[in-house]
Amino acid sequence: MSTLTLEAGQAALRAALEKAREMGSPSSVAVLDDGRELIAFARMDGALLASAEISQAKAYTARSLNCATKDVDAAAQPGGPLYGLQTSHLAAGRSLVTFGGGVPITVNGEIVGAVGVAGGTPDQDHEIASAGAAAVGSAG
Repeated sequence: MSTLTLEAGQAALRAALEKAREMGSPSSVAVLDDGRELIAFARMDGALLASAEISQAKAYTARSLNCATKDVDAAAQPGGPLYGLQTSHLAAGRSLVTFGGGVPITVNGEIVGAVGVAGGTPDQDHEIASAGAAAVGSAG
């Protein structure tokens, strides 16, 4: 698998939505392929309107950096070595999000996509995104 198929993306989406329901966290869930293109998306009833764009930005960030978004948060704070990272893609019309909720999808050691979740706390979003990623491969 060199990219995430629609079927695999939908499996990640279903698993993330199930976890969000279990946690009682109305969320938006975005699944991107290896080229950072959206292949599956859902916004649960009651999820914040802003969560749709934030979930996609989290998945975009996780795939762009090939790591969980929560893993770069400290480095992107004022005084950190990656301070300002959040604005580095704005000219391209994309934003990077460095708080929890974006997780790459890894299959056989290869990153094939990412899941982004917004709607709960950063820790909740990370847990939900990890459940989605685990449904396809391994959570990063």
